[in-house]
Amino acid sequence: MLSLKLPQLLQVHQVPRVFWEDGIMSGYRRPTSSALDCVLSSFQMTNETVNIWTHFLPTWFPELESPGLSKALRTAAFAYPFLFDNLPLFYRLGLCWGRGHDCGQDTLSTSHGYHFFCAMLTGFLFTSHLPERLAPGRFDYIGHSHQLFHICAVLGTHFQLEAVLADMASRRAWLATQEPALGLVGTLATLGLVVAGNLLIIATFTASLLWAPGSCPLLQGGLPEESTRTKQQ
Repeated sequence: MLSLKLPQLLQVHQVPRVFWEDGIMSGYRRPTSSALDCVLSSFQMTNETVNIWTHFLPTWFPELESPGLSKALRTAAFAYPFLFDNLPLFYRLGLCWGRGHDCGQDTLSTSHGYHFFCAMLTGFLFTSHLPERLAPGRFDYIGHSHQLFHICAVLGTHFQLEAVLADMASRRAWLATQEPALGLVGTLATLGLVVAGNLLIIATFTASLLWAPGSCPLLQGGLPEESTRTKQQ
């Protein structure tokens, strides 16, 4: 009879420092987990389980070497879409408040306000590491900032989509008088460019791991601490 054994979880001192999270003392997965272990851990209570599912479920809804650079890239991955997606709104508000134009009631909807609030709260949680910093070990599995950060990001995306739909509905008549709609061919071409760009990003970072595995101790089959102790013995 086929039986599956859930992966063993580690304490914070058992994983390389690059994987440490402030205030999270337990529930870590092995950095060298197999593909099967990674899948099984999705159904096991670890300190990443809620993060995994808050990434996965919304898709159904519509560093090793430089940890500092990794965090900067992750921050940019959230900050850039927020700024880019809100440029039209910022421009509209600038016209209203900076040049004395009449804003009207449709300029800033309730969804815009909720989206902005969730975005600010997401950034605060990502940088503050609260509440686990105040009570290390108490929020290892449920309630730490990374989980709250994911939830706020999902809610922010929801309100952003609601705001976009509200804008489209309120400005449909004006848009109809402007340039013609993009059309099927243009839409597919734009979608193709987006997909190609994402695949290029994935390929670039994947290739860096495949071409230089020796530079990453975590790809050598053991933890850095273990290899150090072996050499000392």
